[in-house]
Amino acid sequence: MTRKRFPTYFIVTLLHNNNLPLPFLAFKLSFLHQVLLSLKTFSNNHVWIGLLCQIHTRMSLGKKNSSSRVENVEESKEELSLLDLPELTLECILEKLPPSSLCQMAGVCHSLRDKCVSDYFWERHMKKKWDGVIGHAAYREWKWYVASKREDVKDFKHATQRGFLMSYFSILWPFQWMKLKVDDGIDSCKMRSSLVVDSVMKWYLAIETGSFWFPAQVYNRENGHVGFMLSCYDAKVSYDSQTNTFQAKYPAHGRRGDARECGIPWKRLRTPPVDTCSHDLHISDCLDDLHPGDHIEIQWRKNKEYPYGWWYGVVGHLESCDGNENHCRCHISETVVVEFKHYTPGSRWRQTGINRKDHREEGNEVDGFYGGIRKIESENEISIWKLMWPSDVLD
Repeated sequence: MTRKRFPTYFIVTLLHNNNLPLPFLAFKLSFLHQVLLSLKTFSNNHVWIGLLCQIHTRMSLGKKNSSSRVENVEESKEELSLLDLPELTLECILEKLPPSSLCQMAGVCHSLRDKCVSDYFWERHMKKKWDGVIGHAAYREWKWYVASKREDVKDFKHATQRGFLMSYFSILWPFQWMKLKVDDGIDSCKMRSSLVVDSVMKWYLAIETGSFWFPAQVYNRENGHVGFMLSCYDAKVSYDSQTNTFQAKYPAHGRRGDARECGIPWKRLRTPPVDTCSHDLHISDCLDDLHPGDHIEIQWRKNKEYPYGWWYGVVGHLESCDGNENHCRCHISETVVVEFKHYTPGSRWRQTGINRKDHREEGNEVDGFYGGIRKIESENEISIWKLMWPSDVLD
């Protein structure tokens, strides 16, 4: 429905400017019609906006009175620019562009650059592509990254010369607008002011090109190694635009150095659901509310030198309970039974007991150490864990 009203909105916006004489208005509508036809076919041809900008990037007509416009309609046909469109109309066009074309438009002139690098347009792209893997921890990491790189303007140039964007950049322009130099005088100052280090565009490109490693959590780490099935571990990850996957660096485990993994698909990444360091015990605030059948995640680590991972489980019944809902009193017991049903009955990994009233890290060097618990309230989270379920029951 919105797509059908899109051209009408443009035309109504244009007609609202009633100072235009009819001959000039007729030509301006013709120009706008060409823009809309190009925009309609944009999804099948990413180069159209570059060609459009190359043809229509002269300076604006300036302030002319109505009579002079009537006399110079033929001259106007040669000088009409994309910038002569009404402000709202131009914004609507820019909102439809993907990141690569926004970057191209920004290389045309100062006026378009100031618009195309603004957070207003890039926040939508940021949310659309990265919202599922970028959380509060990643944002804090970015702020720290920006602080450490604030004086290093070369970092931005490096980011824009890598990845998928250059396949578009190299078509028409050398992108002088990205070539920031400290000694460029006034122009350099203007450029740095419009391309601020902590802009959303900068953040987007840093992630897209893989130059920014950010904190996230990885399901079934190390490519689904049997020892990590139905777990989720903290890692620093970066995006690989060539394969549309991620690579991860896991924290050191005791004397073992950092573990690395490549080719991680999107579905195995998530934002950390709680703000707890992987070496810290999570403060459980749900213990009094746990009932048999509730889905939970519990911290576990092999020994106290290792970081915690989050492991999926279900609250079970006490051995003395037959599971009958009418007689079950497990929810008021001091012990919470946590079951890991992807292990066979009788396995030492099948279940564990947690003290509901005085919970702290529990375990030993043989079976590992269990930490904090978080109750899973979201059906979407539960469905994701079920998608990770191993094809065979583990011993």
